[in-house]
Amino acid sequence: MRRGGTCLLVAIVLALQSLSVAAATSPVADPAAPVQETAGGPRFDVAAATAAYLAKVPPDKKARSDAYFEGGYWLLLWDFLWTAAALVLVLRLGWSAAMRARAERLAGGLGGKLRWLGTVFYWAQLFTVITVLQFPLAVYEGYFREHKYGLATQTFGPWLGDQVKAFGVNLVMYGILLALLYAVLRRSRNWWLWGSLVSVLFLTFGALIAPVYIFPLFNTFTKLEDQAIRGPILSLARANGIAVNDVYVMDASRQTTRVGANVSGVMGTTRITLNDNLLKRCSLPEIEAVMGHEMGHYVLHHNYKGIAFLGFLIVLGFAFLRMSFDGAVRRWGMTWGVSGIGDLAGLPVLMLLLAVYFFVMTPVLNSGTRIEEAEADLFGLNAARQPDGAAEVALKLGEYRKLDPGPLEEMVFFDHPSGRSRIEMAMRFKAENLPATDPSTP
Repeated sequence: MRRGGTCLLVAIVLALQSLSVAAATSPVADPAAPVQETAGGPRFDVAAATAAYLAKVPPDKKARSDAYFEGGYWLLLWDFLWTAAALVLVLRLGWSAAMRARAERLAGGLGGKLRWLGTVFYWAQLFTVITVLQFPLAVYEGYFREHKYGLATQTFGPWLGDQVKAFGVNLVMYGILLALLYAVLRRSRNWWLWGSLVSVLFLTFGALIAPVYIFPLFNTFTKLEDQAIRGPILSLARANGIAVNDVYVMDASRQTTRVGANVSGVMGTTRITLNDNLLKRCSLPEIEAVMGHEMGHYVLHHNYKGIAFLGFLIVLGFAFLRMSFDGAVRRWGMTWGVSGIGDLAGLPVLMLLLAVYFFVMTPVLNSGTRIEEAEADLFGLNAARQPDGAAEVALKLGEYRKLDPGPLEEMVFFDHPSGRSRIEMAMRFKAENLPATDPSTP
């Protein structure tokens, strides 16, 4: 990226942070302020209840959480710039062309029917080089920074072991995808349309198999035995048409202090999973609130809607490649040793252009996810009917997510509703469902 573009991005980040500071320092609702009228609870003040929950967070912990989350804004920029620099380096030094030649020699020796393995051989080389070049930033971002903010529990050895596993999974999965993609790119003039279709189908396939075959590579899953927790969760599932007989626990505490859960699977593979941090750190009402939210994702078919949304963005991304790739090759192809779209040596060009595209589309991606998360929040409140549990969980998530951002900041950087938004939704639900004589506040 040219320096002007980088400065513009930095200016945007600074402006959004300043807006969030202004929002954070604006007056909060006084719990003793006049109470608004609501249908279910005429003496319950939603604004005051929301402010009371937010006031539970000590200033030092709020500042720490804000610093962690705002640092993530800069990491979005640095991840993009670092990746772009690595890809440009591979092209400018001629490494990509050399990798292509080596891969074609290896595949050529295997015979005609196995020449497609040249794509896999090339990907193995490129992915290894890019991983090595990105490793310093990955160690800082995924290990040292997480420990600095008290969010990680792994020592370096186990953390590195998980990175090696992830490397292996990505090497195999993307190797298969690229073999399919290049078969299309070399055979069709409408390669961008067929490439989009192959990518979306592969995305769907990956989303379906990941919970069953990939996640267990990183964590152990056991059946939840505590009937006092298992029973209410299964009851909530039955009430919402989710056919499961067991609840599973994932040993997330070996890696992180974060709480989490999910409901995933199709065609008989549906599974309810919560991580052990949720069990250790949350009360039953909080657990029910979380599970209501996760069941909302499942019942509202957010997995499929999310794939459709991302698929649409992928089609637009391939259209962008169609418009930009040929121009880049005409200008720099001789220097890079890249001859056209079917040339394996051009993969770093495709990756660089897609990195630019998805970096620019970050607010769109975040907004799409945030809308689904808000829908699941509302579903969870109506299903579990634990508004105070939901508010308490929002505070726990606030340990690593900024609780009270400015509106523009939330729109651009947040892929989940902010803590304030979630607590306010929970308190509004509570107000509308309180008996008229119940003025309770947190």
